[in-house]
Amino acid sequence: MNPQSDSPRWKASLHRVIFEADTPLGKAFDVALIAAILLSVLLVMLDSVRSVTLEHGTLLRAAEWTLTILFTVEYVARLVCAPSRRRYATSFFGLVDLIAILPTYLAVLLPAAHYLLVVRVLRILRVFRVFKLVQYISEAAQLRRALVASRRKITVFLFAVFALVVVIGSVMYLIEGEEHGFTSIPRGVYWAIVTLTTVGYGDVAPQTPIGQALASLVMVLGYGIIAVPTGIVTAELTRTERELPNPCPACGALGHLSDAIHCRRCGVPLGRD
Repeated sequence: MNPQSDSPRWKASLHRVIFEADTPLGKAFDVALIAAILLSVLLVMLDSVRSVTLEHGTLLRAAEWTLTILFTVEYVARLVCAPSRRRYATSFFGLVDLIAILPTYLAVLLPAAHYLLVVRVLRILRVFRVFKLVQYISEAAQLRRALVASRRKITVFLFAVFALVVVIGSVMYLIEGEEHGFTSIPRGVYWAIVTLTTVGYGDVAPQTPIGQALASLVMVLGYGIIAVPTGIVTAELTRTERELPNPCPACGALGHLSDAIHCRRCGVPLGRD
């Protein structure tokens, strides 16, 4: 058999597994990848805690190198089977995939670069290719219908905020260090959450000019972030006020406007109570 004729087939099969989440193997691959990403981020955070590092430092390093090698193989596989290698390499997720593996190798020369591995958390956004939620329209109260309708937007928003506080907390840990109260990455993440939500307990605060500048940016950003979920739910409430469950007697479709006469899906006249 001609190897050249086999190559496109093999790349197509690899592409379906790696880039498509509609197949069983594709879903399994993405779920395993997400689990590995979460484990990697957890390992980096634990490695920043001195007591854990002293007791399990060797194990943490070995696990991190194992995961980095797996992510490297994954990145090369994506390049091999991507329809356009240049387009994938310069895409958002392509750049994040590359940045996710570089810090471990850079850490050999620059130990502090190891903590930049937390950018891997951004790749968790791939979860929405796996868990595609079917649109659901509730027959309960309008508020619940609005929350259900906006759940995906709010979930994306929360994941973005989670990624943001992890990165900001890690950067602040590098800037301030233990001498200013940022004793670990989890401590930095805690500070980022408190600051971003404008709570401001004051138990830990940046002391350096760069840290204070970053803190000022996070404070201003916090005001905008707080308003986002409110706007999403308000928009959905406005929309759902104009819709009723009003099921179609023929196909059962829901969510028709209050003044609808015919079904939006099959065109059958709607019954009135």
